Amino acid sequence: MHPLDNPAWSALTTEQANIAVGNDEAKRYAPDILPFAGLARPEAAAAASLDPLFTPGETFYLIGDIPPLPAGWRLENELPCAQLLAPENLHCMQQATEPIVPLGPADRDEMFQLINSTQPGYYHRETRQTGAYFGIRRQGRLVSMAGERMRMTGFSELSAICTDPGFTGHGYAQQLIAWLCRKQVAGGITPFLHVSLVNQRALRLYVHLGFRHRREITFRRIRKTS
Repeated sequence: MHPLDNPAWSALTTEQANIAVGNDEAKRYAPDILPFAGLARPEAAAAASLDPLFTPGETFYLIGDIPPLPAGWRLENELPCAQLLAPENLHCMQQATEPIVPLGPADRDEMFQLINSTQPGYYHRETRQTGAYFGIRRQGRLVSMAGERMRMTGFSELSAICTDPGFTGHGYAQQLIAWLCRKQVAGGITPFLHVSLVNQRALRLYVHLGFRHRREITFRRIRKTS
């Protein structure tokens, strides 16, 4: 299986093993970092190994193929996504015209507020620990950001790409995407991302930027009810 066909598991067993909790069958990100989990195989035994890693009432996401859900799990939402690879030719991507700054521990709360004001549910206060994050500030205020979420051997996912609604139309997100792509490719890493198939506007933008369709893959939100 290609590592991007089971991205959370691939990340949790390679580059992000230091922030993983679990066993040889199932792993999750530490609870304060990401609400994602992965299974070695889409089988009932792997799901049974994952079950004790969550508390009743907690929600989490599985990506790609999943087994029949155990008793005490409820499927709450399915989000079909396009999985896209970065352009082969980065020279056509926009060069930064704004200062791009690294974001770190001191920016934690501001990052959390910005991303959850536009894309709630996927980003926790410590999600920044998954990789490098960068932002653009206007008059000292963080108005746009992007970073690395799931990282595995040879691949890194672009995520938390957002701009304050009051500052759209300036190409900030495109500048950050290009910045991250160049950074990753320079390190021998292939950038990729996921975008909801419902979000046709974003999908058209990524295709316009040169991103290449690899496959469709579904994010499933699951609640452990008991």
